[in-house]
Formats: sequence, C-alpha cells, structure tokens
Amino acid sequence: QLQLVESGGGLVQPGGSLRLSCAASGFTLDDYVIGWFRQAPGKEREGVLCISSGGGSTNYADSVKGRFTISRDNAKNTVYLQMNSLKPEDTGVYYCAADARDFPCTYYSSSTDRPYGMDYWGKGTLVTVSS
Repeated sequence: QLQLVESGGGLVQPGGSLRLSCAASGFTLDDYVIGWFRQAPGKEREGVLCISSGGGSTNYADSVKGRFTISRDNAKNTVYLQMNSLKPEDTGVYYCAADARDFPCTYYSSSTDRPYGMDYWGKGTLVTVSS
C-alpha cells in the first residue's frame, strides 16, 4: 500500500523552528516529485515548496522564501521541510504529496486531482505558531 506520513508538527512560538518529515512506505521516493502544501484555517490549500526527482527545489509561496527549505534523503525514503523564523501566519495543516510523472514543479497545483494535482497525499500534520 502506497502511503505518505507527515510528522514533526506541533506548537511553536513565533521566531521558532520546526522540521517536518514526510516518510514514504510502499514505494521509493527517488523518482518522484515531492511537494509540501499547507492549509490555514478558513483558507484554501496552497503550495509551499517542491523538490524534483533530481533535487532541484521550487518555491511556491513568496511568504516562505528565505525561511523554509526542502530536502530529500533517498536513503531514508524521506523528504523534509525545514521551517525557520516561523510566523503566526504559517499556522495550518501541512501536507506532503508525491507524483511519479516527474513533471517540473511548476506544472503542479495544490489540487488533489489530475492533471495538475499530485497523485499521492499524506493526511497532514498540524503546525501552530503562537505565543
């Protein structure tokens, strides 16, 4: 069974850091494009960062530039989202997604349906930034 599981969310004060993990089971992430998406309360899901199968990253959200980075550890079959200098507006449920079609990251949207949505999604992990 193909599965993505996010972890690492929690409550953090403004200015703090968190590292989210996205672990895959049932398949290997090596040849997949991986995206991180988030959904704030009362808002639509938006893209955060994406990493290609070759390791190049694409930033979907201007608001996280210089603060968030994405990386992959193929040996651990895991993708990470390092989040620094967190702000209250970063609060939301963070999802990772994977797609085997290997299109450029710019092809994908935050939809869960083809053609522009990634095929596999985790259930999300909650990040709350609050003092």
